Amino acid sequence: MKKGLKILVFGLLCTFLLSGCSLISLEPPGAASSHKKTSTDKLKIGLSISTLNNPFFVSLKEGAQKEAKAKGYQLITESAQDDSAKQANDIEDLIQKHVDMLIVNPTDSDAVVGAIQSANDAHIPVITVDRKANGGKVVTHIASDNVKGGQIAAKMITDQLKGKGHIVELQGIPGQSATNERGKGFDDEIKKAKGITVTRQPADFDRNKGLSVMENIIQSNPNIDAVFAQNDEMALGAIVALKEANIQNVPVIGFDGTDDGIKAVKDGKMTATIAQEPKVIGKEAIDATAKAIDGKKLPKFIPIDLKVIK
Repeated sequence: MKKGLKILVFGLLCTFLLSGCSLISLEPPGAASSHKKTSTDKLKIGLSISTLNNPFFVSLKEGAQKEAKAKGYQLITESAQDDSAKQANDIEDLIQKHVDMLIVNPTDSDAVVGAIQSANDAHIPVITVDRKANGGKVVTHIASDNVKGGQIAAKMITDQLKGKGHIVELQGIPGQSATNERGKGFDDEIKKAKGITVTRQPADFDRNKGLSVMENIIQSNPNIDAVFAQNDEMALGAIVALKEANIQNVPVIGFDGTDDGIKAVKDGKMTATIAQEPKVIGKEAIDATAKAIDGKKLPKFIPIDLKVIK
């Protein structure tokens, strides 16, 4: 009798385990289901952004949020807080949440490659915005023409200085595509003016670092005729340093066209800013997502117009 009961229990247990196994999905995150999603479905989109401590990226996120809401999509945003290791973890989390598309604003163009490759392995399409990734498969890159922006800033300064003088160039985070591209455009144009010298120092796109780096440069050489900062935040920090050192009438040109940067131009504190349109970048990323999901071919690069505010 006991033996028969054991057999019955064992049989029921096997039946339960077999039926339970059939409920477990063995598909990897992002794998295609029986229903192929289109842009008319409620898409789940992951946005991994480098930081929300910079007004430019706050505006980019807002542009993406507004367009996602208008289209009825779910947008999940993660801020890496300028930490490449955190960004890698954030992207892995978004993959596990089975997002249909991943939009990435890299903290570091090299460090992000492994995370993008993980998304590729999970069959999740990737779009990069503002900063490029130096590897992995990316559907398209959406950004302003940073090289052209750097050239515009250099031309404005050389015209004002009439080809002679000493310039400070405050650079962004070393290794980032925006840093490299803005620097390339600026440096290539500046080389055309033989009478200009340049002091270059990174200040990591940060206002406080822009202030402290500028203070150090002033201490070593106060003879400064102009400043180009690769974003408005660093430019605003440099303006404070110049004021505290009582250095006047020095043209300062920023980059991005943030609200604070534009206000500084209007108030006469900053000469000009090479304005990007971060909200447009965010919107275009959502529009590109819809097209990619529908199988439409996208160009490798979608440029966003620049304008000079002075």
